[in-house]
Amino acid sequence: MLRNFEVNKSDDNVRADVFVAKHFPAFSRSSLRKLFSEGMVLQNQSKLKVGERLRSGDAVSVNDDLITNEVRVIELPIIYEDKDVIVVNKPAGVLTHSKGAINIEATVASFIQGKINDKKLTGNRAGVVHRLDRPTSGLIICAKNSKALIYLQKQFSSRKVKKTYMAIVEGVPQQKEAIIDAPIGRSPTKPQSFKVLSGGKSAQTEYHLVDSFGRSGKTFSILELRPVTGRTHQIRVHLSYIGHPVVGDNLYGHTDGPLLLHAKELELNLPSGEHKIFRSSIPRLFKEFART
Repeated sequence: MLRNFEVNKSDDNVRADVFVAKHFPAFSRSSLRKLFSEGMVLQNQSKLKVGERLRSGDAVSVNDDLITNEVRVIELPIIYEDKDVIVVNKPAGVLTHSKGAINIEATVASFIQGKINDKKLTGNRAGVVHRLDRPTSGLIICAKNSKALIYLQKQFSSRKVKKTYMAIVEGVPQQKEAIIDAPIGRSPTKPQSFKVLSGGKSAQTEYHLVDSFGRSGKTFSILELRPVTGRTHQIRVHLSYIGHPVVGDNLYGHTDGPLLLHAKELELNLPSGEHKIFRSSIPRLFKEFART
């Protein structure tokens, strides 16, 4: 919906983002910046920049579709649920949570929103304890209340949670079992990605070679992996670092297509005190890739 505003004398020389925020008080200036970047804020029919100064009498138009449209409803497979937590099997392609306050894309966080029983948990990351990359499939545990959230976060931060992944990678590692111990930091040349850096954060990933096979004249391996730490993109960065990137990793590898990385097992203690091991089946794509 296009909403039109006229700049009055009291708003003369005010920044554009301040002016827009005044008319959309439910959103912060930082979250409203997406309206500007998408060209949805116009001044006298021309695209308006965030820091531009307005003059009395200017006509400002705002297309508010991004902030008024409702998030699409999705259904995710529920592995387990009680009064404190919910465990879902996230499909590849689904975000764990939106990247900003203005985002109408369905996510794991939007799926669990109606299951949260604590008014203190708000925002686009409410209930999210840990995350999986968009192209990675598998198990995610979420909290329904603040007490459960803190309880689970402590387990993750103290490395008491055991996570197991399956991946199909390029080539065959020389060692059947090993620990990749290499620090990870944000890439200075590609800020959206990470790499092994001497000044990065400590990161360790254990792997075990399950099988290897040939396909289209190339060799691939099925690996079982257990990240000791939980750095962003850790498994993908580490496997690329040792020369065996995950199949389908167009950020750290050489191939496009579905990323063949799956979080298959999660072992931890629930807020109820019960010790649990959650498991999910390997996606059909893995089996199809290994067969053809």
